[in-house]
Amino acid sequence: MTSYRAAFLTLSLAVIALLLLVASGIGYQRDAWALPTAFAMIKWAAYTGIATALLAVAGALIARPVGGPTVIFGVAVVIAAATAFVPWRWKQVASTVPPIHDVTTDTQDPPRFVAVLPLRANAKNSAEYAGDSIAVLQRRGYPDLAPAAFTRSAGATFARARQAADAMGWELVEADSTTGRIEATATTTWFGFKDDVVVRVRAEGTGSRLDVRSVSRLGGSDVGANAARIREFLSRL
Repeated sequence: MTSYRAAFLTLSLAVIALLLLVASGIGYQRDAWALPTAFAMIKWAAYTGIATALLAVAGALIARPVGGPTVIFGVAVVIAAATAFVPWRWKQVASTVPPIHDVTTDTQDPPRFVAVLPLRANAKNSAEYAGDSIAVLQRRGYPDLAPAAFTRSAGATFARARQAADAMGWELVEADSTTGRIEATATTTWFGFKDDVVVRVRAEGTGSRLDVRSVSRLGGSDVGANAARIREFLSRL
């Protein structure tokens, strides 16, 4: 009976860690708490997950001759380890990507925001491109990002870009076929962070060229989110 109690206690701790992790973003998105509180919840979810996973492994080894408790300990290990893995993975990714929040396929002449600017009035990050200070970091961290060239006309590329933006679930702000500019806002699922995207299509020779820029409204580093967004968008074209 004691083994069962220990197993259920460990499982409860694992579930609490998981709930802390999930609630951190959902609560922030619903204005239940501030971002520092959400990040603190993630940290404690990770600590609780690691400690619980170790306790569950120890409990499973001790209760090994008993079937029921061992299974419960095993479930606790899975939940706790998975909970701790998420923040650990974020930290790993953050250490391998440049600490920037403004990414573009054209660092020399990045697409400029127009229609989105009023929506960024209270944003902590500026919509103005910082120039070489981040261009150097981007080229080092994301050397694969470059303008996309197409043999189709600018009009056809613009239409395809509009379809790709819709398919990615972006909130369209403006689509100006005359200037070849598309502006939209992408919202992350968990925390509800707002990142703004501008697409620029220009005629080039007998074909066309497309550039994309994605900028976070909040945060010094986007942990690779903007670059990943641009890659997915280009792959859809």
